[in-house]
Amino acid sequence: MTQLPTLRQLQFIIALAEHGSFSRAAEAVYVTQPTLSAAIKELETILGTVLVERGARGAVLTPAGEVVQERAQRVMTEAEDLVIAAQAAGEPLSGPFKLGVIPTIAPFLLPRVLPALRTRFPDIELFLREDLTDRLFDALRERRIDAALVALPYDAPLIETHAIWSDEFLFAGPPDHPLAAREKLAPADLAEEPLLLLEDGHCLRDHALAACSTGSARSDFAATSLHTLVHMVKSGLGATLLPRMAVDAGLVDRMGLEVRAFTPPVAGREIGVAWRKGSARAEEAIQLGNAIRDILESPAVAA
Repeated sequence: MTQLPTLRQLQFIIALAEHGSFSRAAEAVYVTQPTLSAAIKELETILGTVLVERGARGAVLTPAGEVVQERAQRVMTEAEDLVIAAQAAGEPLSGPFKLGVIPTIAPFLLPRVLPALRTRFPDIELFLREDLTDRLFDALRERRIDAALVALPYDAPLIETHAIWSDEFLFAGPPDHPLAAREKLAPADLAEEPLLLLEDGHCLRDHALAACSTGSARSDFAATSLHTLVHMVKSGLGATLLPRMAVDAGLVDRMGLEVRAFTPPVAGREIGVAWRKGSARAEEAIQLGNAIRDILESPAVAA
């Protein structure tokens, strides 16, 4: 019967490739240098080829070592998925769960739902990461996070999504803005209005432009956050679209701005949960998203 490498040996070759020296790799995996060196030697014997070139300046993988390291990474990932799937089947949403959230959702949604999530899932250890959608999707594909709260629609390869909440856009402008005086306001009214929006990279920018059809963004000004955007509107630079979620959370309180809802059909974005296609935590991601939806719909939170 063919002798197979152990997961520990595969972990060692991955650490060696990452750190470039036996001493640093041994420290990273909490073993002594002789232990790691002996394990690598044994792995080379099992595979019948030299994996590492040892020199005064450190350790470098041979071409065969690079192939082994790449496949070892896949094996370790599958092994981790096996453990996660077994744990999820026994007790879903328990233990560590790494959740990404985009900046136009995180500060407005999380304070409303985190206390209730801790009550509903007392055994979960929720680790949060705030970042732009593209980077969160990269993190999902690379298995660095388990799920992400994002704004939809947003197409991305190898990513699946589940919509949980509708978040309408509201008009916001200074009191003397011509559109602020209208009793009824439709997204089409913004077609000729250059809007103040977030800078490129924020999906809210694209969703806002899509909501007002032929509307355009001011090219001379762009904000890095919704808080900055509101201050730009307050200073009289123009008008913008804001998600109701942010307005309800107090984003424009005491700012002296005119905020108007649009007449139906209401334009906006969908809030959804995303995960890597084929992820062992897909069902948990959906369960977490549905729990967030239920919390948002509860009278206590809505109030």
